[in-house]
Amino acid sequence: QVHLVESGGGLVQAGGSLRLSCEYSDTTFNGYVMGWFRQAPGKEREFVAALSWDGGLTDYSDSVKGRFTISRNNANKVVYLQMHSLKPEDTAVYYCAARHTFNKSIYYSNMQEYDYWGQGTQVTVSS
Repeated sequence: QVHLVESGGGLVQAGGSLRLSCEYSDTTFNGYVMGWFRQAPGKEREFVAALSWDGGLTDYSDSVKGRFTISRNNANKVVYLQMHSLKPEDTAVYYCAARHTFNKSIYYSNMQEYDYWGQGTQVTVSS
């Protein structure tokens, strides 16, 4: 069982930056693919970014590519989402997700591939 806790959300003006954190805890030494997703009011949850277990592979949605960066610190079991040049359309609840893997060089962009989810953190970008 993996427990995920997101933090770092808040209110920011357009053009600003935020860094989200996701701390994950489990009772094993398993590896995990990590992802960030978001859900705006009235919309479906959508993929934002994903990161392989070893941190060597990343994937981003076209809407955030070049503005957001996903990274991880496996020793501290934390995954980050650094967000720059935020836009009002980035406003959403951001969710961290994890999937166990034995493959260090794989990531998943499909929401259905993930087994564990955090409770989410609200990001609001004002115009």
